[in-house]
Amino acid sequence: MIPPIPIPEDYCVSTQNGFLPAELPLTLLPNPYYKKWEAVVANLQALLLSKRLREVVRELPLLSTSRLTGEPEWRRAYVLLAFMAHAYIWGGDKPQDKLPPSISIPLLSVSSHFELPPVATYSAVCLWNYRAIFPDEPIDNLENLATINTFTGSLDESWFYLISVAIEARGAPAILLMLKAIAAARIEDSWTVTECLRSFAERLDELCSLLQRMYEACDPHVFYHRIRPFLAGSKNMGDAGLPNGVMYVDENGDETWRQYSGGSNAQSSLIQFFDIVLGIEHRPTGERRVESSESEEGKAPPARHNFIQAMRSYMPGPHRRFLEHVSTVANIRDYVESHRSDRALCVAFDACLAMLRAFRDKHIQIVSRYIIIKSRESRTHSRSISPRSAPRPVNIAATSTRNTQKDGKPTSQRLRGTGGTALIPFLKQARDETGEPAIDAWARRLLSNGGDPIARLSKLDEHADGEVEVVGLAGAWAMDDSEGGLCHW
Repeated sequence: MIPPIPIPEDYCVSTQNGFLPAELPLTLLPNPYYKKWEAVVANLQALLLSKRLREVVRELPLLSTSRLTGEPEWRRAYVLLAFMAHAYIWGGDKPQDKLPPSISIPLLSVSSHFELPPVATYSAVCLWNYRAIFPDEPIDNLENLATINTFTGSLDESWFYLISVAIEARGAPAILLMLKAIAAARIEDSWTVTECLRSFAERLDELCSLLQRMYEACDPHVFYHRIRPFLAGSKNMGDAGLPNGVMYVDENGDETWRQYSGGSNAQSSLIQFFDIVLGIEHRPTGERRVESSESEEGKAPPARHNFIQAMRSYMPGPHRRFLEHVSTVANIRDYVESHRSDRALCVAFDACLAMLRAFRDKHIQIVSRYIIIKSRESRTHSRSISPRSAPRPVNIAATSTRNTQKDGKPTSQRLRGTGGTALIPFLKQARDETGEPAIDAWARRLLSNGGDPIARLSKLDEHADGEVEVVGLAGAWAMDDSEGGLCHW
């Protein structure tokens, strides 16, 4: 039996705002009981600068989450606790590997409420951390957006988050649009499917323009050295001082070492929705495409252990289940392939693939400018520092540049960060996979890796010594950690 097309509201997906909340996020918990949480986060920059943050957090009383009423308050609590947790872990010369009970116990509670890990996810720093300057104006307009909280207090950090918020808001109408296309395909309404795909391509083009605006107010140096460290998780961070991850204390007093990826835009449900409705398959990095029989509507594709699946566990539970439901009804790719004689339909579908691939091309350019180039500069700088220099705070950008011994031979240990994906090889593959479903031969040539010399990365990911740069929002990883997945746009 073919499953029904999902109703977004059943999965906490707004028909107007998409994966953003239907109502604007709270800027303050109304109950005075939580005023100490609000006070710490409101003074986060001053406490970090004066090096008092950890002392103040340790002295916080253990507050219960039982006084939170309504989803907006639960979301606000999650944002506050996630910001305090990451500031506590990374806000010093060395990272702290144990969260005090005053943070870990309520953070575990609110995280469980949303089926999220107890870290600063994309939901904490973007989806639930913005306000409209004028509530009666659209929130897909960057000039009408402001962040509620940041780690650094910088315009750069606010802009970095708000680009994502604007993309989420601008892309929200595409959710109903593509569900409409899926319904039209079921009744062989090619005209409606074509019109939906044309509108979708135009919307994707707008998102690409929004992403390009990152350069306007987010400086690469500020992002790499000041903002990015606070987004780091505890997974693969041994070289930065967290070999076991971070210890969390639960309400029973039990202590557990946990390792999580940090905040990443790969945790956005919107881009994964785009991939699902267009039938784009993302494989583990390095795995080649294998031709298979056409998928059957009503039967979800088999789950694959790769980065895209791993990042779904960092999305709110209802959003994750929405994507799973959409994957069981997605039929656009199969419908277009079975109607190859409909030129307008095929061109509209290929245009969507082209626009989404262009979006990923823009992301690759941003990764190069904000992470790869800055990583190389950081390593060059770290090599030039005198060994007698005063102790410096741990820099997660340069903690893994030393040589290690393997089988008696020196090897260059690569940088590690929030997750386990080889970003540049993966980004190339994710971009190329976006064009694989193209119908017409001209579109396949245009969207193939060899057909677009402007978008090719050449030696972006290679160093003179042959090392392959593997980078992410809060660090970088070795090729042996590659799990593939969706790009960290």
